[in-house]
Amino acid sequence: MDTTLRDGEQTSGVSFSASEKLTIAQLLLTELKVDRIEIASARVSEGEFQAVKKITSWAAANGFLDKVEVLTFVDGGTSVQWMLDAGAKVMNLLTKGSLNHLKHQLKKTPEQHFKEIAETISLAKSNGLSVNVYLEDWSNGMRNSANYVFQYLDFLATQPVDRVLLPDTLGILTPYEVSDFIKQLIAKYPNTHFDFHAHNDYDLGTANALEAVRCGVHGLHLTVNGMGERAGNAPLASVIAVLNDYQTDVKTSVCEKSLYRVSKLVETFSGFRIPVNKPVVGENVFTQTAGIHADGDKKNNLYHNDLMPERFGRERKYALGKTSGKANIENNLAALGIQLSDQDLKIVTQRIIELGDRKEVVTQNDLPYIISDVLDSNTIEERVQVLNYVLTHSKDLRPSVTLKISIDGDIFEEHAQGDGQYDAFMKALGIIFEKHGKILPVLKDYAVRIPPGGDSDALCETIITWADGDKELITRGLDSDQTVSAIKATQKMLNLI
Repeated sequence: MDTTLRDGEQTSGVSFSASEKLTIAQLLLTELKVDRIEIASARVSEGEFQAVKKITSWAAANGFLDKVEVLTFVDGGTSVQWMLDAGAKVMNLLTKGSLNHLKHQLKKTPEQHFKEIAETISLAKSNGLSVNVYLEDWSNGMRNSANYVFQYLDFLATQPVDRVLLPDTLGILTPYEVSDFIKQLIAKYPNTHFDFHAHNDYDLGTANALEAVRCGVHGLHLTVNGMGERAGNAPLASVIAVLNDYQTDVKTSVCEKSLYRVSKLVETFSGFRIPVNKPVVGENVFTQTAGIHADGDKKNNLYHNDLMPERFGRERKYALGKTSGKANIENNLAALGIQLSDQDLKIVTQRIIELGDRKEVVTQNDLPYIISDVLDSNTIEERVQVLNYVLTHSKDLRPSVTLKISIDGDIFEEHAQGDGQYDAFMKALGIIFEKHGKILPVLKDYAVRIPPGGDSDALCETIITWADGDKELITRGLDSDQTVSAIKATQKMLNLI
């Protein structure tokens, strides 16, 4: 059962709109193909009520209504009426699974609690509802008041309940305890359907879910991206991958290829960002960074495991940065259909390492730009070098530049103002050349572009067309700063004239 829309929405700061809830519910059932979804808590708000009505209306029209569940309460029938008004048919009744909660929160005896639960179940059944029962704080109940838990389960065995839901409410269990507790319950109540609901406070949610299945539990509660209160719930993608690889005698209906796509949609709707290193769905988890890993993959897939990205509709990538080796870059070039000589490959590799040292973000889409810049620069003799510059841009003051350049080993320095920083740079450069009886080519065209999919920290390529008498020159500069890339393109022009 996926509980992203109920327990997952209890993530701090997350609130789905009714239309977002409907979209996620549809994807969970039709694309991910989970068995059941828990979509809301009864009585929360008018918005929640409208969201549930939208989902139950769609589910009823498409044969999914028995797969849609709502958290309800022992409240004298108020939740039952809420369910009926919302069009829902399956209620997950929240009850006390530990003596500690029962005594201190409800201040009731077990007998009083059981009587009220029986009345709620009877009312629900008489109105055509299916009933599952949560034993809230069950994990602490097994640790500290096991006699109460067994007394409660003895009572539930007499009730028309479909499933007993066992939450590790505070995420406290270890796999050893999960094994012990689940085995005890299944041995004592072989005809009861038990679901396990793991929280992730100790980062054991996935391990505990695997252990529960290994010991015979009949269902799991999971959330997309591990959303949920505090440290969240056991994450759907991780648990499904683990079950498919390490509990092969158990089959699920979940479609692995849809895990990433649905994960990204939930990330967008929730605003709850996925860590880049989150297993299966994180942006970096199928990216090799170290050059030695890329080399091993190239030779015999030495750094692959069973978590192949294609299983999840993804692809393996090779990061470009200061730890990149030739193999990393070759793999990226191969994906682009580009081949370089060994010498050119060394030059390009060195350039990428330099960019990585500056913490520049380098992507596969940047490679053609880097190749063009590096190989173009390599053919130009640098008689003129821009040694240093200070660019300023202030409110109500004209942009200015102080420039130092070297021409054939001689150093020149000049200051100028202009209509923009690059214009100020060109004016200072023009003053230097005019003093030496030279005229700069005329700038005819100036184009800036970033690689497809680039963002604010992407590499930027500036392409400038110059008219030098009857000749035309085109030079390129590459940098993450637009003005700096234009200056680099200009330095190339100065060495060509």
